[in-house]
Amino acid sequence: MAALALRPERDVAVSDALNFPSDLYVLQGCIHLLGDRHRLHLISNPDAITVDDEEIRRAIDGRTVLVVLSHVTFKSGFLYDMAAITRRAHEVGALVLWDLCHSVGVVPMELDRWEVDLAVGCTYKYLNGGPCSPAFLYVQRDLQALAVAPIWGWFGERNPFALELGYVPADGVTRFLSGTPPMLSLLAMESALDIVLEAGVERISAKSMRLTSYLIDLFDEVLAPLGFTLGSPREPTRRGSHVSIQRPEGYRINRALIEEMQVLPDFREPDNIRLGLAPLYTSFSDVWSGVDRIRRTMGEKRYLRFPAIRSAVT
Repeated sequence: MAALALRPERDVAVSDALNFPSDLYVLQGCIHLLGDRHRLHLISNPDAITVDDEEIRRAIDGRTVLVVLSHVTFKSGFLYDMAAITRRAHEVGALVLWDLCHSVGVVPMELDRWEVDLAVGCTYKYLNGGPCSPAFLYVQRDLQALAVAPIWGWFGERNPFALELGYVPADGVTRFLSGTPPMLSLLAMESALDIVLEAGVERISAKSMRLTSYLIDLFDEVLAPLGFTLGSPREPTRRGSHVSIQRPEGYRINRALIEEMQVLPDFREPDNIRLGLAPLYTSFSDVWSGVDRIRRTMGEKRYLRFPAIRSAVT
């Protein structure tokens, strides 16, 4: 809402069909609340794995108000060129909002240097936070005085403990706070982030590329002959730290892996089994063992014991 209000003369928001659905839901809701004065343009991706760089450039033009993309896409693990896309948006006067949930802590990024406008992300994946850990946002410094938070909460007020009846926004990015911060979760994140900082994202990323490359090598040798297809880019510099493998019985296979084989992937429709590799504590032997357990699951037909009917959480 804050970003759309900064370019009132423009009417097109750009995203892609690989984006996380809840990002699109939020964007659709914003457009609806603004009286449908905007429209959403979704960039297509015929292979369901990558998006062509030239198609992105064509989609971002003089009518674009905001580009909303996931730095690493949630299904395939495709990694966007954040610097190049941000640069393209700025060439035509548009803003960019990046979702960092699947990249922060495992893919190097320089939001200030690349002049990123806005970003959001979570801490429960590669930042070691676990369930219910805090989310975060980033607002480029020059925009902080211009952007108006859509939710005026007491912690975003200039003097919250004065409890004045009229809202006056705080200076800087603090105005985007709303309710009381989750203190216990924030305290836990201090130790979680210390580990990432000590290792360094560059080293974490280097191991990530080796781990995912090893997994794809094993996929070619072990899983492709069993009817699996690869749902992630093969080029290490164009993917994040998860690899998707696909098979028509993917949901049942996923259930068997979790409930019988002590392998914990997740399932994404229609047939994606997503294997996330956290470089800080995933070893190469873990990768080998995981692939071998998938092989055994198929050879022993364990997945046939599970119904194809989806549970509420996949």
